[in-house]
Amino acid sequence: MIQSIAPVLSVQNISLAYGEKLALDNVSFSVHSGECRILLGPNGAGKSSLFSLITRLYDTRQGSIDIAGLNLKRHSSKALGRLGVVFQQPTLDMDLSVERNLFYHADLHGLGRKQAKDRIQEELERQAMFERRHEKVRQLNGGHRRRVEIARALLHKPDLLLLDEPTVGLDMPSRKAIVEYVHQLTADHKIAVLWATHLVDEIFETDQLIVLHKGTIRFQGSVPQLLDTTATSSVASAFQHLTKEVR
Repeated sequence: MIQSIAPVLSVQNISLAYGEKLALDNVSFSVHSGECRILLGPNGAGKSSLFSLITRLYDTRQGSIDIAGLNLKRHSSKALGRLGVVFQQPTLDMDLSVERNLFYHADLHGLGRKQAKDRIQEELERQAMFERRHEKVRQLNGGHRRRVEIARALLHKPDLLLLDEPTVGLDMPSRKAIVEYVHQLTADHKIAVLWATHLVDEIFETDQLIVLHKGTIRFQGSVPQLLDTTATSSVASAFQHLTKEVR
C-alpha cells in the first residue's frame, strides 16, 4: 500500500496518568490515508484512554497529537472537525428517528439542509439502511444502530474514523458486516481508520497492528511481521504471547 508522506493521525510520546496509576506510557504511532490500523489490547490496556486523548475528552501535557496536519492543542476545533468517532457506548437519541439523529449531527458540523440530506442518503444507502430512515432508533437492533452511528460519523467526510470497540455485544453476522464494511471504506474511499478491539477475528491480513498492553506498545507492524516476531502461527497466539503475565 502506498502511503502519503504526512500521516492523517500522528501520536507522539503520549503519556497519561490517573493519580499514581500510569494509563499510557510514551505511546507513539501514526495512521495513514487508506489504512486500517487495529489497536489491539485486552480490557484495561489503555485503548479508551488513548481515544479520550485523541478526541480531547482528556488532555495531557506530555507529547503531541496531530490530525490531518493540525495540532490538536493549538487547533482543536479544526482538528476535531476532521475526525469521525464511534464510541463504545451508544450515543444515539433512542426516541428520535434515524434521519432526525443524522440531521442533528449534520447541523453540528454546519452542513446545509440540502447537503445534509444528500449525505444522509448516501451513507445510509451504503449500509442498506435508507429505507429505515423514518424508524425510531429504539426499533432497531444493536447491529443496525451501530450502522447508523457509523453513517453519522461519516456525514462530514472526515479524514480519520475512530472506532472504539464498535462490535461489542453484537451477534456474529452483525459484527462480520460492520468489519467488512469498514475495511471496504478504507479501500474505496481512502479514509484512515483506527479501530480499537480485543477481538482478534476482526483483523484482516492486510491490516496494520498496534498491540497495547498495560499502557505500553508491545508491537507495531503488519500481521506477517507480528507472526514472524513472535514465532507464532496465528494472531491469537501472538496476542496471547505479547500480553501474557510473567508469574
